Amino acid sequence: MEIKLTEKAVEWFKEEMEIEHGDYIRFYARYGGSSPFHEGFSLGMTREQPHEIGIETIIENVHFFIEKSDEWFFSNHHLIVDVDETTDELSYSYEK
Repeated sequence: MEIKLTEKAVEWFKEEMEIEHGDYIRFYARYGGSSPFHEGFSLGMTREQPHEIGIETIIENVHFFIEKSDEWFFSNHHLIVDVDETTDELSYSYEK
């Protein structure tokens, strides 16, 4: 399982969240909405320090991570983070 970000997604984080070297961005399972794997849960994202990293990708010294306690949400799929061209917001997809 990996976290993959497109170049557009990295640029989005720089512009919209003003990420800096050493920041931590967490992707997590949140109650509400739906996902391809779990009805009633959707993917959330926030800037916060990790407690117990399960999966991590470091790009330009920014840590994008999923806590060990949230790994269940991804059902052994890779998380792909991109930007939706029409809304200029992050989009998430999953691949085996």
